[in-house]
Amino acid sequence: MAKITAAPAPAPAAAEPTPIKKKRSKLPVIAGVLLLLLLAGGGAAWHLLHGAPDGAAESSKPTAKPLFVSLEPFTVNLAEEDGDHYLQIGIVYQVTDDKIGDVMKLHMPILRNRLLLLLSAKKPTELSTAEGKKKLVDELVVAARESLPGTSEDKGVTTALLASLVIQ
Repeated sequence: MAKITAAPAPAPAAAEPTPIKKKRSKLPVIAGVLLLLLLAGGGAAWHLLHGAPDGAAESSKPTAKPLFVSLEPFTVNLAEEDGDHYLQIGIVYQVTDDKIGDVMKLHMPILRNRLLLLLSAKKPTELSTAEGKKKLVDELVVAARESLPGTSEDKGVTTALLASLVIQ
């Protein structure tokens, strides 16, 4: 009897080569992380050394609101210079606290008198330049401080602001 043998199994086809996994370099990732840490650390150091950027208030320090005392507008004749001219001016003083504002209002007749004498001595050409206006602001501050009682140098008057200024 014939022996039945199984046919030999076909030779396996050439096995497909297994793709070799390339190792990715971790160097770019590590460099990127280090760069981010360096930038964050530098920004934090700058912030600690230089404080908050302009306009950013620290939350732990309350900011004081500016206090202003507005005067009624003045109209005065200016010192004669090629004809008659007059000045109409609005003045606002910045003060350190409400008490100074109250003292200023109490002494307003003295202050207005000083201001009228100061302004009526000005010539139109003195007030027409930016330098002349800056000088006037300085003189307005001095006039206010001289009008108020007290021993401190600034007497609580920080600055003067020109709300309006018209020369005709």
